[in-house]
Amino acid sequence: MGLFMDSSEEEINEIINTNLMGAIYLSKEALPHMISRNVGNIINISSMWGEVGASCEVLYSATKGGINLFTKALAKEMAMSNIRVNAIAPGVIDTKMNSMLDEESRESLKEEIPMGRFGLPSEIGKVAVFLCSKESSYITGQVIRVDGGFI
Repeated sequence: MGLFMDSSEEEINEIINTNLMGAIYLSKEALPHMISRNVGNIINISSMWGEVGASCEVLYSATKGGINLFTKALAKEMAMSNIRVNAIAPGVIDTKMNSMLDEESRESLKEEIPMGRFGLPSEIGKVAVFLCSKESSYITGQVIRVDGGFI
């Protein structure tokens, strides 16, 4: 978090390499194994900010937006190989990443979320399990937002 203009080149490279390039390289390594079996399922983790952007989280938002388009494009490319590619775009989830917020900030943020609470990691996990299941066999190229109605 912070102003984009204050970001160092090192910070820019670190967030791009972690959030965007990590998913790209992992997919590149996994795809040959999936293609040889003619089956696979890739689930990328995005963010609600990848859809609308967030002030003071410009680089984070940009990398998550990149994940969204990477997901959609790769899904089209891999569909004929029976490989599905989707992303989950969490909202505010009660994780270590948000533990830095003080109690006043947490309460203020909860007031912006229509469901009035932070999501749980298990709620994201359940969406991932669904996307891996046969019940979602016709879902590919989607970014599923799990944000308590925030956006």
